[in-house]
Formats: sequence, structure tokens, C-alpha cells
Amino acid sequence: MKLRIFTEPQQGADYDTLLTVAKTAEELEFDAFFRSDHYLAMGGADGLPGPTDAWITLAGLARETSRIRLGTLVTAATFRLPGPLAIQVAQVDRMSGGRVELGLGSGWFAAEHTAYGIPFPTDKFARLEEQLAVVTGLWSTKVGDTFDFEGEHYRLVDSPALPKPVQDPVPLLIGGQGATRTPRLAAEYATEFNMPFSSVEDSARQFDRVRAAAQARGRRPEDLIYSNALVACVGATDAEVARRAEAIGRDVDELKRNGLAGSPAEVVDKIGRYAEIGTGRVYLQILDPHDLDHLELIAAQVQSRL
Repeated sequence: MKLRIFTEPQQGADYDTLLTVAKTAEELEFDAFFRSDHYLAMGGADGLPGPTDAWITLAGLARETSRIRLGTLVTAATFRLPGPLAIQVAQVDRMSGGRVELGLGSGWFAAEHTAYGIPFPTDKFARLEEQLAVVTGLWSTKVGDTFDFEGEHYRLVDSPALPKPVQDPVPLLIGGQGATRTPRLAAEYATEFNMPFSSVEDSARQFDRVRAAAQARGRRPEDLIYSNALVACVGATDAEVARRAEAIGRDVDELKRNGLAGSPAEVVDKIGRYAEIGTGRVYLQILDPHDLDHLELIAAQVQSRL
């Protein structure tokens, strides 16, 4: 079981804050630092000092870290064209020495699109499917060959399909709760399937759908990595758990039901229940990026027991 740190910078975190979290996570030997890809705060937060772009952030972190893996959970396909996205990810992979992972989703938050003048199409899933085909097609094209694609939404002609990333292939993460199309896309393109903010029971059902889709496509289901993203709120005492829950505007009992909250022993036990259904990675959603003591506690008393 590997633990990864997952941040939500749109809620209020500048680059320096994210750099501090990423470096701390690296020093504490967490497996990866991931961030969301959003341009607008949610849930009433003011988002000050304002949004940071996911791939600009990861480019900076690529040069200022040395071991920890870096990625998005998840990049919105509505934000970028697939050709430039393939270039961006390949470049950041090179800048990091081969430590980048791409989570790619359809995009869903309409308000952030209208706030920044980004088109919000109605056929988002079809565009995502074409983006996956284009991005992976560009990376897999041999040097010296060209790549062509004729889709309903994107057309590429005689693309040199450069630059190439260091990794071959770049790990590609697809996630979500859709019962049919999402497992099919994961089976076709993904290295990893992620189930966000879901119970053990719901995750088990979705993992089984992905395994079935992989088998139908001729892939071995065990070749995919299965993961969960869950909010973390861990404390050495009940008072510490309550303080951390209050700081992120959540209720302790609700967090214990829907996330990873409570004492280190409680959290280790719950992670164990996810491990029993095949979860190999857990993305710990850290909603207070200034609370570095939280990361230290998780590393010392949760990660060390896994």
C-alpha cells in the first residue's frame, strides 16, 4: 500500500505553499504529490490568493524535488487541447527525470469555465475519449514517424509527435463512478483506475466493473493499479482530530464515515479494509496545506504501519 498526498490548491494555496508541501512529502517518503486541476474555489472558500495552473505548478516542482512522483487528479480535458497537453506532460516528465503521471478527466465544474472564459461543451465525455486517443497516440508514435487523427472534435495531420516523455509509457490515471463508459475507457487506456471519495463497498463494485472491462479487452485485470482518493483528518487525540476537522469545515463523524479520520490506528484499520478489495494506493486529500504537522503524524504513525 502506497500513500500519496493530494492537494486542492484552488481552495487557497500559492506556489510557495505547494512547494513546501511537496518537499515535506518527499522528505517524509510519501510516494507522490498530486494536485487538483481547478481554477475556482468551491464550497464558499474565497480561494485567496487565487488559482495556480496545475502543469505550471508541476513544472516548477519537477525542478525543485528529486524523488517524489508528481501528477494531477485530474486534469480537465476541457481546459486544454490534446496536442499541447501531450507536449506539456512530456516536457514536465523530462524536467522531472521521468516522475510524472497524468490523470485525465472530462471536466465537470461549469462555473470555473464561465469565470475564466473556457468553453464548457455538452459532449465532454466524447471529447475526453478523443483526447485519450490523441495523447497516447502522440507519445507512442516512433521518432521519425508522423501521427494523424481524424475525430469528431480533433484533427491532427502529419504531426511529428514530439517531444517524447522519458517514461514509456507515462502512467495514465482514469477515475470515476460511471458504471459503463468509465470502466471501458480505463480498460483501454489506463495504467491506474481511481475511485474518488467512495466507500469500500462502492469501490469494490466499481473495481469489479473495471476488471471485467479489462478482461473483455484482453488485458489482465491485475495489470491495472486500483486506488482511492479520500480526505484525511488524523489526530493523536480526539481533540486534535476535532481541531483539524473544524479547520477544514467538516464534521468528525461525517469524516469517519466518508474519509480517513480519527486516530492513526483507526485510519490504518480503514485503509486495511480498502486493501482487502485490491486498493494499492490511497491519495490522502489534504485540505489544510499549512498543517505540516498533519503530514508528519501520518508519516510516523500511519504510513510506517503499512
